[in-house]
Amino acid sequence: MHVKEKIGNLELFAINNRNIDYVLLDWYETNKRILHKKTLWGREIVMKFLNENPKLSVGDIIYEDDFSLIAVDIKECDAIVIRPRSMYEMAAICYEIGNKHLPLFYQEEEILVAYEAPLFKLLFSAGYAITQAKRKLTNPLKTTVSPHGNSSTLLSRIMKLTTDPE
Repeated sequence: MHVKEKIGNLELFAINNRNIDYVLLDWYETNKRILHKKTLWGREIVMKFLNENPKLSVGDIIYEDDFSLIAVDIKECDAIVIRPRSMYEMAAICYEIGNKHLPLFYQEEEILVAYEAPLFKLLFSAGYAITQAKRKLTNPLKTTVSPHGNSSTLLSRIMKLTTDPE
């Protein structure tokens, strides 16, 4: 079965007593334009989103017929869970992780990043409140990065916004 576009999302879609089959994706596959997968019911799917980045998320419907729907679900993975104690700490954490060009996720007052032992040790040794847990990485932080080398760095601008003026 070939899929070329998203049809909608389960939250906003009329299911009409149809069965829902799921295709499970790893968090890093949600932006891939070409994927070959099997659904939980064993149906083979070839996804080819050639016109744009699919940005697939939980509940996105990629196929429908009179009897069934196929929707996306994201697998849980090992993640570093960070609970910043202040906005200053959030800025510092996001800057440190962003400097490593790792994708960040924000869900339920937590910053999440896919687990990597060296990063876990670094954050732990810096004294941040972190744990390791299984999580679905579903809400990526959208960032814009200015080029390095200008007089006002991204970190300095963030720090100015998060520090109390004296």
